[in-house]
Amino acid sequence: MMEIFTPEGFTALLQVIGIDLVLAGDNAVVIGLAAAGLPKELRNKAILIGIIAATVLRIGFALITTTLLGFTGLLLAGGILLLWVCWKMYRELRAGHAHHDADAMEALSDADLNADGSVAKGAPKKTLMQAAIQIIIADVSMSLDNVLAVAGAAHGHPTVLIIGLVLSIALMGLAASFVAKLLSRYRWIAWVGLVLILYVSVNMIYDGYQDVMGVDVHGTGGVAEPAATATE
Repeated sequence: MMEIFTPEGFTALLQVIGIDLVLAGDNAVVIGLAAAGLPKELRNKAILIGIIAATVLRIGFALITTTLLGFTGLLLAGGILLLWVCWKMYRELRAGHAHHDADAMEALSDADLNADGSVAKGAPKKTLMQAAIQIIIADVSMSLDNVLAVAGAAHGHPTVLIIGLVLSIALMGLAASFVAKLLSRYRWIAWVGLVLILYVSVNMIYDGYQDVMGVDVHGTGGVAEPAATATE
């Protein structure tokens, strides 16, 4: 627990908080956008399905990802995957999607925020099943991204990892709408989050490459002990 009061641990914690904030907000927007095309009586049900699915998936991925990252080569693969996530986030931030974000915000808030006489008027109509499938598919990808990013930022700091995962689940379960509105209003927060995730992905790629090459990245001297392999 005391590790979060060290400079390295506190820095890792700040990175994890930033990553959680940005990715939870993105996840909430995706859920809101998928639910926006539903009638009012089904909209809240779809949003609840999305939040529950995201919470369960984050717990499930957390249980397996931290173990898998100890296998040779998987830290490198995780870093490359996060690099691709950064590219997706960068394109989305450059594109803007203000109209879609507005529909998502109205769906999450269940309110006519732009005073056009309806909630999420521009969203295409769909069934609850279609919305649920769309939400769950997106949740799988975004939950894995979140757990990988948090695990990468907290590498070597188990307390920070636990705090990060609990915070991620709390943000999705209790404050998804608030976080999404915050990111929509202050876009610079999303850019800061993108830089943090890029930094984590580059670190994971570097450490993963050194691990594959058998180099001691922690400065303990000599060649690192071989990491676990799937066949052991």
